[in-house]
Amino acid sequence: MKNKLFPIYILALFIGIGATLWLTFNTFFYLFNFSYIGIFLSLGVYLMQKNNKYARNIVQIGVGFYMLVFLGCIMHENMQIEGFWYFLFLGVFQAAVIHYMVAKIAGPFIFGRGWCGYACWTAAVLDLLPYKTPKNNRIKKLGLLRYIIFVLSFCFIATLFLFKIKNIEWVMYISFIIGNIIYYIVGIVLAFVLKDNRAFCKYICPITAFLKPASYFSIMRIALDEKSCINCGKCKSVCPMDVDMLDNKRSRKNGTECILCYECVKACPKGALK
Repeated sequence: MKNKLFPIYILALFIGIGATLWLTFNTFFYLFNFSYIGIFLSLGVYLMQKNNKYARNIVQIGVGFYMLVFLGCIMHENMQIEGFWYFLFLGVFQAAVIHYMVAKIAGPFIFGRGWCGYACWTAAVLDLLPYKTPKNNRIKKLGLLRYIIFVLSFCFIATLFLFKIKNIEWVMYISFIIGNIIYYIVGIVLAFVLKDNRAFCKYICPITAFLKPASYFSIMRIALDEKSCINCGKCKSVCPMDVDMLDNKRSRKNGTECILCYECVKACPKGALK
């Protein structure tokens, strides 16, 4: 994060992705789309380097609500997981499929669960709630809910195609709107009940079925300098995802749930986390 050129690298990466998709599919929108996202991500990284406390919120709102409001509500693109299954059933490698490949399937091998920390429109709201760090221990059994929802989303789309439902595109749009309303309600209620802003991410969000396995191998990850660490535990106390930052192994507790928020890095009194 200290590399002054890092924001430029991020911007170049996303412009490169957009240009490649533009030339491949002859659709200029891809260049605009990924350039827009790249601009906000690079801006966020730059502001984080300047220790701006609102850096991540700016990225979340800029990217998340662009996808929710513009792509979803205005352009009628279902960017939820059912949209991914829908285009796969159609046999079309565009829209939500490209989004999922870049942000949630292939991308996490590079940047882990960066999507969850910087672009998710659900988390953009949940992170504004008062419980930035969990007040209670994690309820492990509740984590099964996300996999149930993952399977149900697939079954929902399979049913639409199996029964050849008419006006399926309209059904997909309505499911996107209703699904997001439910997600926000459930996420906010869980945050207050469990005193944990990120309870939705830990127990409900079906996208983690893609994110967690790939994140284990992520190139970008926060590493511990064990020689500098004094085991004060401040990093663990500020982590919104309950990651055990004192364990440097990839198999560390909740390690695949790190959202690269850098709260642990900022909290470390010895600069042992990088």
